[in-house]
Amino acid sequence: MADHRLAGLSAPSISDIEELAAEAYASLPPDFRALCGEVVISVADFPTQEVQKDMDAGPFDLLGLFQGIGLAHDSATPETGRMPNMVFLYRRAILDYWAEHEETLGAIVTHVLVHEIGHHFGLSDDDMYGIEDRTP
Repeated sequence: MADHRLAGLSAPSISDIEELAAEAYASLPPDFRALCGEVVISVADFPTQEVQKDMDAGPFDLLGLFQGIGLAHDSATPETGRMPNMVFLYRRAILDYWAEHEETLGAIVTHVLVHEIGHHFGLSDDDMYGIEDRTP
């Protein structure tokens, strides 16, 4: 007999992940958020072919990626025409990870977001776990 309780469900969309990411970002500790500056958060199904090649990764290998210049490498003088620092979250890999683990989707999105923003600051994994622990 089929289980009709699941019949109307669909996988979370890109906009669902964007909403989770916005909620996660808003819930980060204010001191951490204040340091983030003009970082842009973008959600895509998969990394581009170029990113996969550059990272020697398959489409499901990356949950997220920071692209830009970390603060430790940033100069005091802004460069004209430079793209903003960006954090990409990859929906399909995040959903794949979610299906195989006991964590909530929101917790996974928060973890990936903190980890990728952490690269922006050159934080250690311990620092990033500390930020996650301070996130409601």
